[in-house]
Amino acid sequence: MMTLDEFNAAPPEDAHRLLFHACHCTPWVEAMLAERPFGDAAALLEAAARHWQRMDEAALLEAFSGHARIGDLAALRDRFAPAAREQGQVAEADDEVLADLLALNRAYEDRHDFIFIVCASGKSAPAMRDLLRERLPNDRASELANAAREQAAITRLRLAAAIEGLTGQAPGGGSGNRLQQQETAPWPKQPP
Repeated sequence: MMTLDEFNAAPPEDAHRLLFHACHCTPWVEAMLAERPFGDAAALLEAAARHWQRMDEAALLEAFSGHARIGDLAALRDRFAPAAREQGQVAEADDEVLADLLALNRAYEDRHDFIFIVCASGKSAPAMRDLLRERLPNDRASELANAAREQAAITRLRLAAAIEGLTGQAPGGGSGNRLQQQETAPWPKQPP
């Protein structure tokens, strides 16, 4: 973990690595790097949300590709060690729930052409399975929007885990609803 001042002063490659871990999306990372230094935690979080809102479908899909499938324990162990911590409750799920998650994830990916994205923090494996069942029948545009909102939440949590002082902050200071309002904006940005 580093302070915001350390992040602002970090060499570009170190700041890039931190941001890319928070959101596996090159255009978003580049936009964030271009805006450094940030005056305070709220400014960083506001920029993160604002730049994420501007991402097109290709950028969203790049970000989604940085995640393991919910419940894919082998992938979590092999390639996505940080995600294993985020999906820790899945590792404790029974075999039936894990099998359901894997089968539903495959069906979701077949239908929507990207993996199911959910902010797993605080959700049990059965709750994520139920959410996956609920979202599976949606059309692709709705799911891009849902996944983009979930990615925004994941990004905030990862930034808060990496930079001191971000926990509990919302853009504009305090614990207001501005970020929540931004997250309900239309997703994704329509291509030109």
